[in-house]
Amino acid sequence: MPPARYRRCSQLMTEPRMVEQYSMADLLAGGTSVTSTMQWVALAPHLPVPVSLDEAMLLALGRLSPERWSAPDTPDAMVVLERLVAAGLTFRDDSPPTAALQDEHALTASAWWTPAAVMHRLARWENQDSVEALREAGMETAAGLCARLGAPPAAMFDPGPDAVALPPPVQVPFDAWLKRRATCRNFDRTRALDLAALSQLLWRTLASHGEQREGEQAVFLKKNVPSAGGLHPTDAYLLVQDVDGLEAGLYHYHPGAHALSPTCSRTASGDALARRFVAGQDWFANAHVLLILAPRFARTFWKYRQHPKAYRAVILDVGHVSQLLLSCATEQGLGAFVTAAINEQDIEQALGLDPMQQSPMAICGIGLRSEQMTTSEFDPGRHVWQPVG
Repeated sequence: MPPARYRRCSQLMTEPRMVEQYSMADLLAGGTSVTSTMQWVALAPHLPVPVSLDEAMLLALGRLSPERWSAPDTPDAMVVLERLVAAGLTFRDDSPPTAALQDEHALTASAWWTPAAVMHRLARWENQDSVEALREAGMETAAGLCARLGAPPAAMFDPGPDAVALPPPVQVPFDAWLKRRATCRNFDRTRALDLAALSQLLWRTLASHGEQREGEQAVFLKKNVPSAGGLHPTDAYLLVQDVDGLEAGLYHYHPGAHALSPTCSRTASGDALARRFVAGQDWFANAHVLLILAPRFARTFWKYRQHPKAYRAVILDVGHVSQLLLSCATEQGLGAFVTAAINEQDIEQALGLDPMQQSPMAICGIGLRSEQMTTSEFDPGRHVWQPVG
């Protein structure tokens, strides 16, 4: 029987990290009780967490090809390779496909650029309360941020003596409408959002308004936002909480049909779920509808394969959608917000998403504005909240 052959995973980065540990021996020797050691970790986007490496594992990975299978030359080398197999970083050619190997195949097929794949996989949150974390750090307010971090970089630069003054702009009603765009933190849940208002907003911001076909399978959509390559990868999932004529729950929006289909976890709803989605931001969790913007990466990567700009293009796509959504909500007299402080992993579990195929990047919320401001909002021009008295 021929010996087993091995290869490493196709997408991999390694990083040296300083790890601090408590040491009683250091304390007894007159030290601080904290010692620092260097540790190598493997960052593989087909795995959910980094993998700690010793020197033998690091060297073995460096000698393996991601494409060619090779047999170890010593029994000790095989022991090290088997440890890497257990960690999901290498694979044997004589073993049934493991979950790690299947995930690696799917990741390779989707044409991620490795640094972007690593960043995306490891930057996702699960069960985080961003508000509590800021509160514990004393950075919940602008004053707390400045006290803890000092003054921020300058908000704008001095134009200098050679700056050319531009003609004063002509103020039209559109300008007054733009000034009313402000992040809403106060929603009135004593009233339900009208389904027609939600439909209008979705139609303006997410619906397809035309198609171009190339052959039988290639379809390119025309939407009211720009998108790299005209590919429009961003899907929208809705957590409906209070809409007249629409049952509460999770839905998937279809831009061609302009329709909502309930997800398999439609019954998952309620304030607790919304609060978990927006990482503890209660003022956002109270919106009538949360729109989860979740790109399908393969749609963009189909054209921009392993391209260093492709992930940036996907992020811009989400930004275009969120900006139009907030603008259209303002025009309709609705309150709206967008936040990237979200628990991606919790959302993926609720929607059944594979994070390297489709993953939430931001949540927008819409609803009816409250008549009372109980949570502070940034409105220095008083275009939304009129002065009292």
